[in-house]
Amino acid sequence: MSPTTTRSPQGSPEAVQNNESVLSHGLKQRHLSMIALGGVIGAGLFVGSGVGIAAAGPAIVLLFMGTGALVMLIMRMLGEMSAARPSTGSFSVHAEEEIGSWAGSTSGWMYWLMLCAGVAAEATAAGAIMHNWVPFIPAYGWVAIFTLFFCASNLTAVKNFGEFEFWFSAIKVTTIIAFLVLGVLGILGVFGSAPGTRHLTGHGGFFPTGAAGLAAGLLTTISGFAGLETVTIAAAESDRPSRNVARAVRTAVWRIAVFYIGSMAVVVSLVPWNNPKIATDGPYVTVLDSLGIPAAGTIMQIVVLVALLSAMNANIYGSSRMAYSLVSRGQGPRFLARVTRGVPAAAVVASCVFGFAAVIAGIVWPTTVFAWLLNIAGCSVLVVWAIVCLTQLKMRRRLEREAPELLSVRMWGFPYLTWLALAAILGVFAVMAANADGRQQLAGTAVVVAALAGAGHLKDRRDRRATVTD
Repeated sequence: MSPTTTRSPQGSPEAVQNNESVLSHGLKQRHLSMIALGGVIGAGLFVGSGVGIAAAGPAIVLLFMGTGALVMLIMRMLGEMSAARPSTGSFSVHAEEEIGSWAGSTSGWMYWLMLCAGVAAEATAAGAIMHNWVPFIPAYGWVAIFTLFFCASNLTAVKNFGEFEFWFSAIKVTTIIAFLVLGVLGILGVFGSAPGTRHLTGHGGFFPTGAAGLAAGLLTTISGFAGLETVTIAAAESDRPSRNVARAVRTAVWRIAVFYIGSMAVVVSLVPWNNPKIATDGPYVTVLDSLGIPAAGTIMQIVVLVALLSAMNANIYGSSRMAYSLVSRGQGPRFLARVTRGVPAAAVVASCVFGFAAVIAGIVWPTTVFAWLLNIAGCSVLVVWAIVCLTQLKMRRRLEREAPELLSVRMWGFPYLTWLALAAILGVFAVMAANADGRQQLAGTAVVVAALAGAGHLKDRRDRRATVTD
């Protein structure tokens, strides 16, 4: 069936199901498990976390514990909703059904914008690495090569995305495990004298930069977790969506926490937080160099490249599926709903084109258009998470009344932990409002959110009028 020929009202559960039934189901449990693990392990952990360490010092461990706890709660909410009602649009579909079109449109298009901006940022960084290795091809040439390659692979079959992401994630997870093992051995003194607590309590103490440093580090740690939602989007294209997403969420939550918190604890225990190489070369390279691991810089540069390509691949996939789901519900240009061989081809191409256009904007207008886009994208994940909390509050109560058997995954401590997560997100917004850079991000994001919510509200009114007329 064509995604535009269903007679069910656009936005209804029946219409969503009919539209999404044309997508293939080529993902397996092993794909989803690795997507859940690797989806939030990117260059933000391997390199970007160094900025957070430089801002907050050893206290970065506490920040990652706090943000990690928030991420686990969000992941659990997403798992509960997606296991009960699998959908390519994931939280956007659920928000539309439980709250209204404005919530579905806002969360969906904000997420799409965030992922496309991520494609641009990751492609730019990957192009820079490759240009250093092969200088006769300019960085933007490598960006074009990577974009075309992943666009083509995502156009052929969803299993290609799954296979690429499986092996990319396997490399990243193996790297982190090896790093944690080497780090623990270093803390125990195997590679020299044991550091004890001198790096944790020296160099200005555990909180060397005070509240301002914690605020700056907080925003860095949160952005590092963006992308975890992809597994709930991908679940709809697996062979057994409800079971697979439930298993993926359960196994991923605690491992993500161990990887992030464990990595940061190893870094600040083994090297001084104010070592300038942490921010420039990255915390992993700095630690491995301090332990005397040969070719540490080259090894980690390869891993960072893999992480960037993995994130780029995942973002193209996630953005295309989200765009397809939105337009299938009448919340975007209908041509994006075109499906070829079980793949939303038009949405894949559109997401890649937008991402590449953002790269060009980064070259031509790096401090204006591109900076604005990245600022909006950085705040988008908080908007999405807030809507996820509100949606889960309503959906859980409705499912308990109407279909409790669908609750194969349940949010812990409901509704208290859901409200706690929402309060934490609002607290982050308050922290952002307290500094000039944060206020700029909030102002730009507020304009986009208002426009999307307004468009969704108008759609709600049109749908109500059409229902009354019929």
